[in-house]
Amino acid sequence: MENSGYLRLKWARDHMGVSQKIRERFLKEKPLKGIKIAMALHVEAKTGIFALLLKEGGADVRLASCNPLSSDDSVVESLKNDYNMKVFARKGETEKEYYENIEKTIDEIPDIIIDDGGDLTNLVSSKPEIVKNLMGGNEETTTGVVRLKAMERAGALKFPMFDVNDAQMKHLFDNRYGSGQSALDGFMNATNILIAGKHVIVAGYGWVGKGVAMRLKGMGADVTVTEVDPVKAIEAVMDGFNVDTINHAIRNADIAFTATGMKNVISYDDMLAAKKGIILGNVGHFNNEIAVDDLNRRSLGKTQVRNMVTEYRLENGNTVNVISDGRLLNLASGQGHPVEIMDLSFSLQALTAEYIAKNHEKLQNRVYPVPEEIDRQVAEIELDVLNIKIDRLTDEQLKYMDSYTEGT
Repeated sequence: MENSGYLRLKWARDHMGVSQKIRERFLKEKPLKGIKIAMALHVEAKTGIFALLLKEGGADVRLASCNPLSSDDSVVESLKNDYNMKVFARKGETEKEYYENIEKTIDEIPDIIIDDGGDLTNLVSSKPEIVKNLMGGNEETTTGVVRLKAMERAGALKFPMFDVNDAQMKHLFDNRYGSGQSALDGFMNATNILIAGKHVIVAGYGWVGKGVAMRLKGMGADVTVTEVDPVKAIEAVMDGFNVDTINHAIRNADIAFTATGMKNVISYDDMLAAKKGIILGNVGHFNNEIAVDDLNRRSLGKTQVRNMVTEYRLENGNTVNVISDGRLLNLASGQGHPVEIMDLSFSLQALTAEYIAKNHEKLQNRVYPVPEEIDRQVAEIELDVLNIKIDRLTDEQLKYMDSYTEGT
């Protein structure tokens, strides 16, 4: 019988209809022939199919993880053994291993990079011999885009990068529906705790926070949103959620999720004030949204109470439970985003990589949005996959759009 990683890859491919349509063309046209691509993404089944899509399009692909706990070892094994792919990842990497593995993706100087969180981009930026060869790259997630835009403002961005996160077919679906479902999958797998009736904090009401809050509410939780943006706070109120400060809301919360892309969102002082036994999970990219370093330094002790849950004992007698060491719980404790969601995101990535290969000579060292035609192409292919028909503007309507004379 085939190994479990091979079967997981097959399952993902069978449910990634947009990628299948692109694959048909990539196999014929080989638009990435001769292109070397370095990737740092969560190495699991959907990512594996994306990497194979690039390889089938002619690229030489080298893949590492973008998170020490997010790799699926069975998928890594299958990609290496069944597909002869260069993969450098394992679940539970040390910090040293994590950065060494990212380094290995650039052993052969890449033409394009594909990143999730910015660590690969940051590494490449320090290598002049790679920068001068680089056509450009893609960034997958909110945290990475924040870092990219900071680099651009500081004049430190040395090659073109595309903000895939803010494409409509990415953030409207991946960040909201993908994170909403996968966060709960990771939480329930890690804790086996009931959500209905619990007081739950969602820190951050961006697209990820919206999705998490929506799904928690649907499962019967009493949800409080915390925000620093007054507009998003009002939006959360009008969506039917409580809004409060972290330090006040945490005193009555059973569970708290961070989803902000900011550090120390739940501080050690907040944990001292928290309801005893609170469960903390992070849905942001880096493991600094919950002050885990402070917990490890200042707590009186810790106990591994479940496979992916650590209980910390604080000096005031409080206890807090942290899922997956504060790392991205969707993947560290769950299976990541649903297959069909990542199909959309990785299709955008594949088509944007093709765009870079064909247009790199006219690109500047700045952060670009995904071209609108790629966004629309992915949407149109998805409608075809779903067998959904939509209306088209008539010639009369198109003419009306361009006119300013017709009124009441």
